[in-house]
Amino acid sequence: MAAFFLADIEVLDEDLYQEYVRQAASVISAYGGKYVIRSSEVAPFSGDWRPDRILVVRFPDRAALDACFGSPDYQTIRHLREQSTRSRAVVIEY
Repeated sequence: MAAFFLADIEVLDEDLYQEYVRQAASVISAYGGKYVIRSSEVAPFSGDWRPDRILVVRFPDRAALDACFGSPDYQTIRHLREQSTRSRAVVIEY
């Protein structure tokens, strides 16, 4: 069963965030992750959810997703995301 990582991202420091994105792409790819959506073109449809950016990454399964974000390679760049954004994320298995 595929696992999708969906994040709602508010960027606080664009330069630092771009460094995170650059480094995260290779880590995500190494674990079979593929970007499905990366966009700041987000328009509210209903309710009061107003994200600045949405990110969706598809992994082959939950184990690959967990291995990616728990990996030493990801842990070394995690601080870049934490310092440059406010974000919320969920995992969806489908």
